[in-house]
Amino acid sequence: MTTLHDPMIRSFASDNYSGVHPEVLAAIAAANDGHQIAYGEDVYTARLQEVFAHHFGEGSQAFPVFNGTGANVTGLQSMLPRWGAVVAASTAHINVDEGGAPEKVAGIKILNVPTDDGKLTPELVDMEAWGWGDEHRAQPLVVSITQSTELGTLYTPDEIRALADHAHSRGMRLHLDGARLSNAAAALDLPIRAFTKDAGVDLVSAGGTKNGALAAEAIVVLDPAASQGLPYLRKLNMQLSSKMRFVSAQLIALYEGDLYLRNARHANAMAARLRAAVEAGLADGSIDGVRFSQPTQANGVFAILPDGVAEKLRESFRFYDWDASKNEVRWMCSFDTTESDVDAFVAALSRLTRG
Repeated sequence: MTTLHDPMIRSFASDNYSGVHPEVLAAIAAANDGHQIAYGEDVYTARLQEVFAHHFGEGSQAFPVFNGTGANVTGLQSMLPRWGAVVAASTAHINVDEGGAPEKVAGIKILNVPTDDGKLTPELVDMEAWGWGDEHRAQPLVVSITQSTELGTLYTPDEIRALADHAHSRGMRLHLDGARLSNAAAALDLPIRAFTKDAGVDLVSAGGTKNGALAAEAIVVLDPAASQGLPYLRKLNMQLSSKMRFVSAQLIALYEGDLYLRNARHANAMAARLRAAVEAGLADGSIDGVRFSQPTQANGVFAILPDGVAEKLRESFRFYDWDASKNEVRWMCSFDTTESDVDAFVAALSRLTRG
């Protein structure tokens, strides 16, 4: 097949824009010859259970799925009765970026809480965690957090433990959306289980696609008592892969060794380089009028630009508005973002803000 795109072009729009890491592609190819039993009864999916038990603890169970929305919707659906509701940050992916799938597919009410940094606290949870026994109110039974958050911020293990203890004391469960789980592990320099299993999380949506995989995510059940019916719900929600070995092989390639960390560390480092270069430009006067709206803790940079700059900058580099009403944008770095990509982006930003 003829390549239809320019492989030299990079964007700062999303880590979903990047391709598949060569080691992941090699894993798909290695799993390709011959026959394996379909629908997850293959040796690769069995091996994945061992790999994830290393990261999430003994007794964890992984259910490979195609995408993050499927992982979140199916995982949460398994945690809730029909009358259940989820408390989440107003910026949560399940609240603003999944097309209403939690509500329409899973029938889940999202009780969203405003938060400036994308993070929940026990006090914020309590804004919506009330009304148990009131038949007129959807019952808040799960707290959902994202690590790293949609605003690029991080929870410490102690912050997650506080949320888990708070939720459990109220008869609720804790779900963690880990689309960028590896970026959090790299930034915190901690094992994954330190801020999941060991911190009291009950169920995780473990990411792969944003970190070098191709349509490969997993629902990881950490407390079996917190989830019911996942084998049936995965099929019902069209997330059961017939050729699951190829999904599992990708996740093995990422998580069996240190590829998940290598990729995430690089993406985080490129975001740090981008922020540092803009800060240096602001300090020496080569960049003007740019402000940062969030700390840069993982692989995302959030900034507020002068009027008209975003549109001109997008003529060369694609990226998304975060809050167009105040010129806030998001710049994401990926495992394949290069130093020269960052430097070219900052140079263009400098020309436009000083022009």
